[in-house]
Amino acid sequence: MISPALAHLPTPLATATLPQHAPLAVQTRDGLVESVHYGSAIATAADGRTLLAAGEPLAPFYPRSALKPLQAVAMVRAGLDLPDELLALASASHSGGGAHRDGALRILELHGLTPEDLENTTDLPYGVREREEWLGGGGQSTQLAQNCSGKHAAMAATCVINGWPVPGHLDPAHPLQQLVARTVADLTGEDPERTSTDGCGTPLFALSLHGMARAFGRLASATGSGSAEAAVAGAMRRHPEMVAGEDRDVTELMLLVPGLLAKDGFEGVQLVGLPDGRAVAVKIADGGDRARMPVTVRVLAALGVDTSPLSRIAAATVLGGGRPVGLLQAADFLPSPETCNAPEAP
Repeated sequence: MISPALAHLPTPLATATLPQHAPLAVQTRDGLVESVHYGSAIATAADGRTLLAAGEPLAPFYPRSALKPLQAVAMVRAGLDLPDELLALASASHSGGGAHRDGALRILELHGLTPEDLENTTDLPYGVREREEWLGGGGQSTQLAQNCSGKHAAMAATCVINGWPVPGHLDPAHPLQQLVARTVADLTGEDPERTSTDGCGTPLFALSLHGMARAFGRLASATGSGSAEAAVAGAMRRHPEMVAGEDRDVTELMLLVPGLLAKDGFEGVQLVGLPDGRAVAVKIADGGDRARMPVTVRVLAALGVDTSPLSRIAAATVLGGGRPVGLLQAADFLPSPETCNAPEAP
């Protein structure tokens, strides 16, 4: 019997609607393939051309928190003006450390707001160490500790700046969310295939990996003091610890590859933009997080990026009885750029 909560979904799900993902990562144990992660990936040029692709990168998917830098661009276009570390936090899926919680509170206080004006869900800190410290001090789930609180504080602040109502500002019909929708369409070059709601409560758009890569290429290559894209990208690069946190692979990726812009998303999503406008987008089909970064590093290497500093996040050792017996690593899923026959986006 189908749960009433799922009654609105088509039953059964037609096989034809399933994306044609490819095997992107494998885990071996003593020479035997133990697990396979399927997914899709794409690398694009500054002009949007497909350079490399695997799976079905034109299929619609939900970018989840990888949308945050695009949402931040919309807010800057609407007049949001924050110190760099707080603008980076507005684009963050942060670990919930003290700097993150205090930063979200600062955004609110700078605009005459309080945590009661936040409309995101409550949660414990996302980072393992941060969560343990929070719980050890008697902390409970709060809106400030939730990993999207910087974005939500910035959204409420943008409403104050523009004289828009703060209550109800997550409604898709609200002027703020209408602006975000237009900005996402502008940056990706796509109209969303459909709209849903993200875990934190904001509108969520179904886009393609190609469209999201195009957007990150635009952000990463943007220049000029009046560019909202350059402002957001610059803040994220200068404060990667605010975009994620200590011991987070996204933070490490931005620290180790100068000029690179990176943002992850729940359900196995990773976006990367390079200063020359090239970009990478990855979606792991099963939503598992562990394959996201090895696949991303594999695509970056195929583009000629020096990935030698990224060995710690390019693969993971599999242990047996406390000793190495295997490896989680990217599969050899990409042809060379010269022989790639990936479909071009329309």
